[in-house]
Amino acid sequence: MQQPIRLHLPDSNISYFPNFIALKKADAYFEMFKNDIPWQQDDITVFGKSYAQPRLTALYGNNDRPYSYSNIKMQPHQFTKELLEIKEEIEKNIEVKFTTCLLNRYRTGKDSNGWHADNEKELGQNPIIASITLGQERYFHLKHSTNKALKHKLLLAHGSLLLMQGETQHHWLHQIPKSTKPIGERINLTFRIIP
Repeated sequence: MQQPIRLHLPDSNISYFPNFIALKKADAYFEMFKNDIPWQQDDITVFGKSYAQPRLTALYGNNDRPYSYSNIKMQPHQFTKELLEIKEEIEKNIEVKFTTCLLNRYRTGKDSNGWHADNEKELGQNPIIASITLGQERYFHLKHSTNKALKHKLLLAHGSLLLMQGETQHHWLHQIPKSTKPIGERINLTFRIIP
């Protein structure tokens, strides 16, 4: 496995592997997930107002444990062969066993994910999130939750892996902002542990 690029941000443990999945394999995974995953679009409630989430999602897992965020409760499908391949490749390099994968599909630049931390109770004290990008590269923004001067942005490439662990979710928020440029689709696999 290639040496990661470490993001030297305080109160965090974030590593970036730009070429984690080889290009041809990443292309094949992208097409497969785009066509074969049963994508859904849930309504999200923010400040008492409901609207369609600005992206498509799907949940996969190996222990039937649901995942809840923003008043949405998702039930997992069983892992596909391809998701298991990617999961096992990540697990070879870090000593954890992921149970769950939340997939996000950003169809255009209008699809996005607002500021949040992956700090739901069911993810445990210091969640480990392994995020794979397939398709269109998109900017990933980070900002510190208490020190407003601390910000960072990173362009997530096709086939890349971003690993967030330790205290990161306690101190940092992240988002995939909207883009006004005409851009292609991005599929994001976020592996996590729900015991």
